[in-house]
Amino acid sequence: MAEPKQRLAFLDWVRGFACILMFQTHGYDSWLGEPARQTHFFKLSQLGGTLPAPIFLFSSGISLALVVGRALQKGATASYVGRGAIRRGAEILGFGLLFRVQEFLLGQPGAPWTDLLRVDILNIIGIAIMLMGLMCWAAGLRTGDTGKIAGLGDAVPRRRYVISAAAIAAAIALATPPLWTTHQPRWLPWPLESYINGVHNLGVPQPWLFPIFPWVAFAFAGLAVGFLLFSPWARAHEGGAFALAGVAGALLFVLGKWLDAGRVQLYAVYDFWHTSPNFFLMRTGVLLGITLGAYAWCRWGPLGKVFGGFSPVIEMGRTSLFVYWVHIEFVYGRFSILAKRQQSILSATVGILIISTAMVLLATIRNRMKGRGLRSLAFWRRAEGVPA
Repeated sequence: MAEPKQRLAFLDWVRGFACILMFQTHGYDSWLGEPARQTHFFKLSQLGGTLPAPIFLFSSGISLALVVGRALQKGATASYVGRGAIRRGAEILGFGLLFRVQEFLLGQPGAPWTDLLRVDILNIIGIAIMLMGLMCWAAGLRTGDTGKIAGLGDAVPRRRYVISAAAIAAAIALATPPLWTTHQPRWLPWPLESYINGVHNLGVPQPWLFPIFPWVAFAFAGLAVGFLLFSPWARAHEGGAFALAGVAGALLFVLGKWLDAGRVQLYAVYDFWHTSPNFFLMRTGVLLGITLGAYAWCRWGPLGKVFGGFSPVIEMGRTSLFVYWVHIEFVYGRFSILAKRQQSILSATVGILIISTAMVLLATIRNRMKGRGLRSLAFWRRAEGVPA
């Protein structure tokens, strides 16, 4: 059974929506002057900035579930698809390290050498995909229970994958508070510890970095959700499956809020906004709600009909890594289109609209090129079995 277009379009829409949130967060943070930074408007804009990273990681998990499921249905082995995911994750990690080199060079003479070792979002997406590939490899070695899901002949050990991914997501979320506070792995060199808790070279974890704990938990949560959304039952009951995902999201949000309000305290240090498992539950609930909204918009939304199927959000989502890479330098970097820390809300908003329009045009051109001239450089990537 072929995948309906909206089933795939919703993933691109989710990533494109994350790009929009990212533009406004970065733009206002980089450009607004001090008076505007004291406003409630600025605080709301930065609150929206708590979503792009979880969205990118969550959607990478859903995407990997789709790729792994398709490959296994075609007869690939768990080790083959696992190795393919690990290679793709290593490629993105390599891009992340290359991006840090670029930012270091363009930031001279002021950028410190330690910026080369900063744990940024591209780094952690690459590591998350590698870890998810390792899980799919290990959990798929025993295939005796395949084909038993609802009697529909599923070639994917889906139940085991869902349970494993959900358990790993929960373990990462639960282990985050002590790893940030009372049980920091100080015995590790700081470049390695930074991948655990984002300590960098500053002695304490930094909330503006993206370490494994807690960020990779969102990728594994997306992996579990993806294996459910692309199951044979979900393909046969598509609208109901996404509706159930939305309901589950609402329940997770309420559960996280209820636990946060409770009197029971499991951790010596509790930081709701940065390390709390309760906040992880609430954000995962929001991500499921966004997923439902994206599916509904791509299936029933009017814009595709008005513009002949063209969607600016989807165009950006199809090349979100490229968009992220390019926009940073024109917002935060040497080539910023506006003077940093000097703008009013109005002028910064105009700048964000300019950046957004430019990124849509750039993404559209990039998508129409279909990788010509660039794909040949990825000589290490095999033609099949590598998650996109």
